[in-house]
Amino acid sequence: MMTSKEIRATFLNFFKSKGHEIVPSAPMVVKNDPTLMFTNAGMNQFKDIFLGNEAGKADRIVDTQKCLRVSGKHNDLEEVGRDTYHHTMFEMLGNWSFGDYFKKEAIDWAWELLHKVYGIPADRLYATVFEGSEKDGSEKDIEAFDLWKQYLPENRILLGNKKDNFWEMGDTGPCGPCSEIHIDLRTNAERAAIPGESLVNKDNPLVIEIWNLVFMQFNRKSDGSLELLPAKHVDTGMGFERLCMALQGVTSNYDTDIFQPVIGKIAVLSGKKYGENKDSDVAMRVIADHLRAISFSIADGQLPSNVKAGYVIRRILRRAVRYGYTFLGFDKPFICKLVGTLVDEMGETFPELVKQQQLIEKVIREEELSFLRTLEIGINMLDKLVRESKKQGKKQIGGTDIFTLYDTYGFPLDLTELILREQGLEADKEEFDAEMQKQKTRARNAASMEVDDWIVIKDGEPEFVGYDCTSSETKILRYRRVKQKDRDFYQIVLNRTPFYAEMGGQVGDSGVLESESEKIEIFDTKKENNLSVHLAKKLPAGDLSGTFIASVDICKRTATECNHSATHLLHYALRKVLGMHVEQKGSFVSPEVLRFDFSHFQKVSYDEIREVEKLVTKAIRNNIPLDEYRNISIDEARSMGAMALFGEKYGDRVRVIRFGDSIELCGGTHIHQTGHIGTFRIVSEGSIAAGIRRIEAVTAEECENFLYMQQDLLYSIREMFNNAPNIQQAVHKFLSENQELKKMVEEFKKEKLVIVKKELAKQMKKINGINVLLVKSVFYAPDFIKEIALQLHGEFTERFLFLVGGSDAGNKPSITLMISDDLVKSGFDASKLIRSAARHIQGGGGGQPYLATAGGKNADGLNAAIDEIMSAVVNC
Repeated sequence: MMTSKEIRATFLNFFKSKGHEIVPSAPMVVKNDPTLMFTNAGMNQFKDIFLGNEAGKADRIVDTQKCLRVSGKHNDLEEVGRDTYHHTMFEMLGNWSFGDYFKKEAIDWAWELLHKVYGIPADRLYATVFEGSEKDGSEKDIEAFDLWKQYLPENRILLGNKKDNFWEMGDTGPCGPCSEIHIDLRTNAERAAIPGESLVNKDNPLVIEIWNLVFMQFNRKSDGSLELLPAKHVDTGMGFERLCMALQGVTSNYDTDIFQPVIGKIAVLSGKKYGENKDSDVAMRVIADHLRAISFSIADGQLPSNVKAGYVIRRILRRAVRYGYTFLGFDKPFICKLVGTLVDEMGETFPELVKQQQLIEKVIREEELSFLRTLEIGINMLDKLVRESKKQGKKQIGGTDIFTLYDTYGFPLDLTELILREQGLEADKEEFDAEMQKQKTRARNAASMEVDDWIVIKDGEPEFVGYDCTSSETKILRYRRVKQKDRDFYQIVLNRTPFYAEMGGQVGDSGVLESESEKIEIFDTKKENNLSVHLAKKLPAGDLSGTFIASVDICKRTATECNHSATHLLHYALRKVLGMHVEQKGSFVSPEVLRFDFSHFQKVSYDEIREVEKLVTKAIRNNIPLDEYRNISIDEARSMGAMALFGEKYGDRVRVIRFGDSIELCGGTHIHQTGHIGTFRIVSEGSIAAGIRRIEAVTAEECENFLYMQQDLLYSIREMFNNAPNIQQAVHKFLSENQELKKMVEEFKKEKLVIVKKELAKQMKKINGINVLLVKSVFYAPDFIKEIALQLHGEFTERFLFLVGGSDAGNKPSITLMISDDLVKSGFDASKLIRSAARHIQGGGGGQPYLATAGGKNADGLNAAIDEIMSAVVNC
């Protein structure tokens, strides 16, 4: 039996023998593409080639691509672990032709590899081809059908509809018919009873698709029509996990040697055996799958967070924690203990796992601790809802409350339903779904965007000239209108542009596009499908085929460049001061500020920050010139010592930026000498995730403003102390004296409290057998009254009630209610009484059954509030 490592190597080497170049997987986390958060298909890294925006490094390529599917069109998350073949993170084996071979070679080689090399019996294989679509005006894929007839009888060549057999990149763009290869893994008896062709694409777990051959020959326009592409391409994708299942003779992806080592480790940690219990088996599969998605994402630079891609990773991680908590009894971090096993199994193929193992373990552990605390909070809140529902005789918990638990506190719905079932209750699922739909509608409206087709003015390839100039003659190549959030703007592509498009953490340039008669504001520049698109509120008037002058806002560009170059100097300084373990994990560079995220496992001390600032400032004073190397090989860059960042996709040719000993791969714009930065200061440092710190800093004019602000603050403090010559000594003396005065005030308060308590006790009356001390219109602070209440609670232990209502000098009303323990046991609840009465003063309150307080805005309602509480005493 072949191991998974052998199966992967066989695929790559087979296509290498057919003239394909083996290329590494692109990062699973997508950067610089606003349309995509994660690589969800093998073709993503080649999208710009299919769109015609860049040339391929070779006409034939083969790879294994790490992918993630959890959201949007490819949402498989809720199926993961419940069945045998869905995953979040998976490997996609693929071979590619960019304008070279087409259907014949793709089908011939697929058959040769599956049947002759891997040895899959021919009678277990099926192929599907596109049946055509009248709506699109596209015909049946007769060419593919005839090619398959060489290898399969016609009853095992099935026609598929547009949904299954026509692949599209999106609503617009390259597309074409596809031919899927399915395998029947059932027993011979099952195959004899029911023909396999009747189960293809019917969600049978043992009759599954393993390979999809996509033949890209069309371009889908925004009006839905199709046009032929200038060159035809082949894009194939084979699910590695499914292929291993077929070749290793098992009936579940999770029974392959890809997952079994991790599942075995989970079994050891939990003390449960895989295969003995359905719920625990699902939990182990969920955790084994999610571990891969989480670990690869962190290795590629995406940390769990509450926004965008980070939120997706946090959601996956929390789903794994919840399954372990609910079905395997894990109430302490455990996923972090599985990372070593994953690295042992996959680190050879994906070395980023090996290098980032410590960070992955640290981040996962902190996330687990955080979510376990969340689960505890959620369970306590749910217990309260359960008690209240049972007290009211209800059998259902409101969907709005359940949604609040889910949305605000991250408490999973299915765990809520499980706990409620154990209590004989259920959730109002209809109301929950309605709340969920409202949220989705809000999110959809916020993200909705309508994009017209490109209007081509002139053929040509765009060229970026912004490294050498900030103004250039140019022509418009194409443009299109975009509507987003009720605003219209235009995307413009120029043949020569000095505008830097937002990428690598550096914001895009702004400026103007100028003709002889007018200036059009370019308010931003973005990178989209490897095109620099210039965003403008309107198009130039008149002839769009004419010549324009594109000019960057020099002030903003220079300020941004100062911050970008300072970021490189900061990175170098951090590694010198803190150690060579420091690696960049993210950055943001704008004209106003620079932000730098880096790996480090403890707070950076004040002295360390000062040392870093000194090193950066020294580099600025030395006025180091920019040493730039354009279009050099990646190997040459590494031999120079240039730092490459994990999670970034680099081509064969790269750009290196060097300032003295600081050497980095970088595509951004920079100042020509460090002296132009002027000055540098760190304004904040803190943790953003486990093992990840963030520094914010300012340079040049913004730094001067920061220093002026600090000086102004110091000057105003000095004035407060009558311009004392030694301000530090004066402040220290002030704080010491203040502490002594506080002690004296506390002593006076204690003496006052004893006096006030004795005076109040004289007003005690007996009502309905209860000793009632009712005090109105008191002007003492609520905290003072509360302290009296606590002391009285200790002194009067039987049938005693203390009620105070009053308002402060600002006429803000407050109520304090204390009840002796025996009255609490008989049914009185200070917290409930206070909450009800607080509505009279337009406020809210709460506390414990024996002591509660409330505050409000309407002092005129105090009497009504007090009367309501007293009526409970009278009528008890």
